[in-house]
Amino acid sequence: MARPQAPGLRVRRWEGGRWSEQADAVVTEEPLQLLLGGEPLSVVMRTPGHDVELALGLFFAEGIMSTLADVDFVRISAESGETEDRVRLDASIVESNHVDVRLRTAPRRRPERAMLSSSACGVCGAVMIEDLRRGLSPLPLGMTVEADEIPPLADALRERQGVFEKTGGLHAAGLFSPRGELLCTREDVGRHNALDKVVGRLLLDGKLPASSSVLVVSGRAGYEIVQKSITAGIPLLVAVGAPSSLAVALAREFNQTLIGFLRGRRFNVYSCPERLR
Repeated sequence: MARPQAPGLRVRRWEGGRWSEQADAVVTEEPLQLLLGGEPLSVVMRTPGHDVELALGLFFAEGIMSTLADVDFVRISAESGETEDRVRLDASIVESNHVDVRLRTAPRRRPERAMLSSSACGVCGAVMIEDLRRGLSPLPLGMTVEADEIPPLADALRERQGVFEKTGGLHAAGLFSPRGELLCTREDVGRHNALDKVVGRLLLDGKLPASSSVLVVSGRAGYEIVQKSITAGIPLLVAVGAPSSLAVALAREFNQTLIGFLRGRRFNVYSCPERLR
């Protein structure tokens, strides 16, 4: 699980016309250096935790790798010392200050320049919008979901946001089955990081493409969330907040069902309503 800042933070609170001093928790945001074959590639601002999943999910979304078989091993330099995993990718090592992914062959695609990815931007390595469409294929229309299954998903995701309850500063991404069963959830200060961690977990488990799943994200659905979820083969994306115009356009272009403004029993469908019964 992602970790909030260490206990002991004190704040002054103004409430009801009076000052008080209280303990508080804020979400941790720290840089993670990503390396490809020993060479620095990107610095990602993220909430520490599930860093191997984050690295693999981001590299998958960027088109650098397409399957787990492309990866030879992952080297992790953690605060407690350096760990090298040549036997199998071990996502149990959840916190580090850099992750070096070594591929068996040349990268399938290398970004044109190094990336500085903030917690607010998940596509900072892209040179132009057209580049974000690389390798995307239209999603098949096979999976359908009962419309009544959608509203409870927001509460189901919120119930698993343990760090959010303490800090109020984290986004979450949760993957569900068409019947509303929770498959995987991750939290991070960046909504795209949370999604990368989910995709990285699926990659490690050999469950990509996730063609029979529903993705639920806290907050809005930006262009990068749609792009990453389509890359992972996720046919139905639900956002608690609003989608952007580019997100809607991309979802329509590649046959993804995009739902936004999930509030209580209501939601809006922006593309491919055919998947909802």
